[in-house]
Amino acid sequence: MIAKLKRLDVSLLLVVLCFMAISTLVIYSATNGTKYEGLHVNNLIAYGCIFVPMLLIAFLDYRIAVRYLSYGLYALGIVLLIIVLLNGTNLNGSTRWISIKSFQFQPSELAKIFLILLVAKRLSNRNGEPLRLLKDILPVLIATFLPVVLILKQPDLGTSIVFVSIMLGMLWMGNMKRTHIAIGVGSIGILVAFIVTLYLTDSSLFQTFVKPHQLARIQTFLDPASDPDKSWHVLNSIRAIGTGDMYGKGFGQGFLVQNGFIPYDYADSIFVVIGEEFGFIGSAVLLFLYFFMIYRMVRIAYDSPDLSGAYIVIGVISMLVLQVFENIAMHLGLMPLTGLALPFVSYGGSSLLTNMIAVGLVLSVQVHHSKRD
Repeated sequence: MIAKLKRLDVSLLLVVLCFMAISTLVIYSATNGTKYEGLHVNNLIAYGCIFVPMLLIAFLDYRIAVRYLSYGLYALGIVLLIIVLLNGTNLNGSTRWISIKSFQFQPSELAKIFLILLVAKRLSNRNGEPLRLLKDILPVLIATFLPVVLILKQPDLGTSIVFVSIMLGMLWMGNMKRTHIAIGVGSIGILVAFIVTLYLTDSSLFQTFVKPHQLARIQTFLDPASDPDKSWHVLNSIRAIGTGDMYGKGFGQGFLVQNGFIPYDYADSIFVVIGEEFGFIGSAVLLFLYFFMIYRMVRIAYDSPDLSGAYIVIGVISMLVLQVFENIAMHLGLMPLTGLALPFVSYGGSSLLTNMIAVGLVLSVQVHHSKRD
């Protein structure tokens, strides 16, 4: 145990503690004087409660989960997603949660981890040999798109995109053949061209595939001025971040944030609070912490002698990078709005639990570098 303790990546743990401090501070600023006042205390408690399980996961051998639990956990994730569709709790027009008394849980979050473990097992079976289209790539595609379809029915486009990002990142590092990469890129290009053409030429047919609120987000993303009422969230977010300037308006002094112009400023839109109150410097510090976390994870993946461990870390990196990029980009008007949390910073127990478990798995890969453990 002492040997494992010494192998823990202290710098990664320090970054998590920094996120805890930033998250608690900004949630306090966003909710102070509102009906959500006190959420910063809940956030601190959640961090404290989840930090210990994260360390326990770090000390447990991740290879046990990959070899013996990956299929079972994946099946559990699918069952939970089906339960959400059949008897989930609807909040704000989406059915994403399972309610147990006063506790609400979002299964799609944990399903990300289960997918990472399953894909890591499938890819590691090849021992670094080039992936085969039918025997290796196709099963991963099926395993990914099954939860994606279930999550799209909730509907939750943002989370479904995260699953695709995990799959693409892990397949890319799994030694795909160039011909398979070309087929994949070509297929994505054709799909995108078809969707764009359909949107421009036959809007009625396009609307049969896209829900009304999703169509509204696409239209306001392409032309915010077309409907100021529907695009006011994005426009106010851009204004708030812009008025933050270099150093920000100061802690608790953001005009748009403090006066209720930014919906869900304690959750999905928390980056806007940082941008307005702490400015470019505060945003840059946050991005540096993400960059440093990803850098440390890349080093752990590179140093891992076990392919399944390296694949797990790559899956976690793919998950976090997409979420950080998408969350920030949508508040800068660079991507359509989706209900996606900013990792480690947004308020939300399910999201925090998933991200902390992910860090625990990465730490486990670091701790168990030696195959003798």
